[in-house]
Amino acid sequence: MTSSIYTIGSVLLVSFVSLAGIFVIGLRGRAFSTLLSTMLSFAVGGLLGDVFIHILPEMMEGDGAFLPAASLIILGGILLSFLLEKVIHWHHHCHTVDCPDHPRPLGMISLVGDAAHNLTDGILIAGSYLVDVPTGIATTIAVILHEIPQEIGDYAILLHSGYTRGRAISLNLVTALTAVIGAVLVLALRGPLPDLEKYLLPLVAGNFLYIAIADLLPELHKQTRAAHSALQFLGVLAGIALMFSLRVLE
Repeated sequence: MTSSIYTIGSVLLVSFVSLAGIFVIGLRGRAFSTLLSTMLSFAVGGLLGDVFIHILPEMMEGDGAFLPAASLIILGGILLSFLLEKVIHWHHHCHTVDCPDHPRPLGMISLVGDAAHNLTDGILIAGSYLVDVPTGIATTIAVILHEIPQEIGDYAILLHSGYTRGRAISLNLVTALTAVIGAVLVLALRGPLPDLEKYLLPLVAGNFLYIAIADLLPELHKQTRAAHSALQFLGVLAGIALMFSLRVLE
């Protein structure tokens, strides 16, 4: 019961991260670029820290005979994440209002992609809470860290696609709430599938590794100035330190 309450609370919190774009969309140029780059680097550290400090150690403490299968599920999680982006034709490679790679019709496509992505987030968060509360909290924080820059980008694209601010906010929130559907689905299946978390945890690891390495790190490489690179590296370290501190507090 406790894990269910934590799960629903966490996915609702993640859903309301969709409102993040409201607070920074007024920024332009270098200020926006610097802020987004810092948040992306912090997200990279949080995602990698969650995988290597929380998820993988948790998997190794479990059934040793399951580890070979878990490794394949991690690989499957990476491939599924790749296919998801291919199917919905949505790559989070541009987070600015004036991105030339996103024509106006892509506003609706971005909403479909965001809904699918948030549904996956809800499944991953719920699966982590089935292991234990600390793992669920760490995964929730990691999701929030990468959701903030993503949601800012989604909000900007909707505005650029011709949506009003109010319409963009409401649609972003609706798609974000699909995370609740994913979480409820996992909670409903944990009865008939009591070992569900054993399969979902490596899936979380694969998904987070893909997002950090395939989606976010290439964004950071677009900034080549020494000062920006140093700030990015510090951001990655800060994200890892946050995950390590959560581990110490468990």
